[in-house]
Amino acid sequence: MFQLSSLIDRQRGHLFPWSPVLLGIGIGFYFMIKSEPTIPQLAGLLSAALVGAFLARRLDPALQVCIAALILIALGFTLAAWRAHSVAAPTLGFRYYGPIEGRILNIDRSQSDAVRLTLDQVVLYNMRPHRTPDKVRVSLHGDQSHHNHEIGQTVILTGHLSPPSGPVEPGGFDFQRMAWFKGIGAVGYTRTPVLLWKGEGARSLGLSITRLRLDISRAVQSLLPGRAGAFAAAITTGDRSGMDNATLEDLRASNLAHLLAISGLHMGLLTGFVFAAIRYGLALVPSIALRAPVKKIGAAGALLAGAAYLALSGGNVATERAFIMVATMLLAVLADRRAITLRAVALAALIVLSLRPETLLGPGFQMSFSATIALVAAFGWMRDADWSNSRWPWLLRVVSGVALSSAVAGLATAPIAAAHFNQIPHFGLLANILSVPVMATIIMPAAVLAAVLWPFGLHWIGLKLMEPAINLILIVADKVAHLPGALSHIWSPSPAVLPLVALGFLWLVLWQGRARFAGLAAMVVSGFIWNATPRPDLIVNETGSLIGVMTAEGRHISKSRGNSFAAMSWLENDGDPVEQARAFGRRGFETDERRHVVELHNTVIFHATGKIAGAKAIADCADADYVVVNIKVPKAEETECTIFGLESLRRTGALALYHQGDTLRLETARAKQGARLWSQ
Repeated sequence: MFQLSSLIDRQRGHLFPWSPVLLGIGIGFYFMIKSEPTIPQLAGLLSAALVGAFLARRLDPALQVCIAALILIALGFTLAAWRAHSVAAPTLGFRYYGPIEGRILNIDRSQSDAVRLTLDQVVLYNMRPHRTPDKVRVSLHGDQSHHNHEIGQTVILTGHLSPPSGPVEPGGFDFQRMAWFKGIGAVGYTRTPVLLWKGEGARSLGLSITRLRLDISRAVQSLLPGRAGAFAAAITTGDRSGMDNATLEDLRASNLAHLLAISGLHMGLLTGFVFAAIRYGLALVPSIALRAPVKKIGAAGALLAGAAYLALSGGNVATERAFIMVATMLLAVLADRRAITLRAVALAALIVLSLRPETLLGPGFQMSFSATIALVAAFGWMRDADWSNSRWPWLLRVVSGVALSSAVAGLATAPIAAAHFNQIPHFGLLANILSVPVMATIIMPAAVLAAVLWPFGLHWIGLKLMEPAINLILIVADKVAHLPGALSHIWSPSPAVLPLVALGFLWLVLWQGRARFAGLAAMVVSGFIWNATPRPDLIVNETGSLIGVMTAEGRHISKSRGNSFAAMSWLENDGDPVEQARAFGRRGFETDERRHVVELHNTVIFHATGKIAGAKAIADCADADYVVVNIKVPKAEETECTIFGLESLRRTGALALYHQGDTLRLETARAKQGARLWSQ
């Protein structure tokens, strides 16, 4: 007990930043389990936490800290479960084709660059309201130029809908879970014209703000045509629909994609500029500077500017997170407290996780907070250094500050970005050193100027000032992205890697004393685990219409086109994001009578699509160990191989086969996913 008390005492004054970590561990446990906890189980866990809190008052302070840690973990678990139940909405249970009616809630673009509508107030043919999804998302193909879609319009169309699909491979990205928390109960597409059924009715505040955002985006892009206008619209309103795929790829490859996401950088630059402008502007007036708290007035003005930016940018999760962090720091200024501390970051993380526990799993939350924590810690360790003008000239301080902050943030986010996006940009530091100062000194101040002048019709002044700076950033992105060796790719890690990296990083930053360096050991171990993570020898998609076999050249895909989302996801997860047609051209299996014959370590797999080829493969079951088809399999009393057809694949989801010794290990997406609310 004495050793425990001594250990805890050494951490006094540094325990609060651990609160969101422990809450996050509980949230992570909820998403990691394979079966949904029952309401009585959750009630029992919450009751145990409350009883523990009551009894802890009489215990030793060290034990109180330990019990508080367990209580936070339990609260995180129950909070995530409550959130998952609170967003429950009907999900389409079958493939639907027919008329669709709904109100346009959002307009964006799909991964294939098609215009995409999110609809609410949905009506489907011959479907009762209590079974109809609250929201559906429909991609528009074909000629849709006859009608300009507007937020709030009620439209009708004929389209295909299906339930949100599960992971494209066992342990892969869970689109079903994401759709569940977004309230999207069906996704699909249409190739027929979308018709206006009703004009805009009574609009809610949210719809009015969304409409204002898109109006501003159109106005910006009309004044700044081309890539510059699309970039300006993205950073001011969050509307990326004007960005072409080539520009997005260049920004990702040069590690400048974060300039598009309205997050900590944009919110910090905007509020920092407003804060400085108000504070130093008022300081120029002696009568005000001597009588009024100009620093607090500047903080209040910056807080209002940040709130307005949050509303106009669409209020997505990344922007909400950035606003909470900035608001926490500005409120600290109003309360005469130090603004930039790990406590402020911890408070912001607690608020974000309490409002939306599911954000813990997303790259936005992970990268934003890891970068912020690393920057606060790094500059905190440097706080006592001599930064006087005599020792560090102004230009050198600016350049070294940008370089240091970019390097620290880049190192902190690199493993997270690599795990989620399977790529590592090698010249991101160079691109950021050239671009971030331009963003801070020209683009964001010009955006503020455009906003101030907008009511007078003079916003074009700010936008035109912004244009050459944006073009400079786009040129930097293009040049850096195409440097030799600018980008490398990496395979997806084991699910244990990112949690181990996160805990090691947080231990290194938050723990006091030499034991903090155990965090480095944890991160090193995670690297070995990542390096040892195998990729499947064979993957089958959830409909049985596509397979991918690993070869010495890379994965061989069974189709040159079609099922492109699954195919590209497999290749990206392999760390080999080539075109699907190129992957199809590799040699990993033979085709015999429209049947793919795969031989993996003395195991034979038949794969066939279509009724005739599928029936023939099933009939020849005795010649294979596994048969995969995309048709319904006739019921049989006994078969000489394992057959996966449409019905069985709906139960199992995507399949993966791994070579282990002399055998193959079979994994299913549903087994990895578990019986959760979003997978039932």
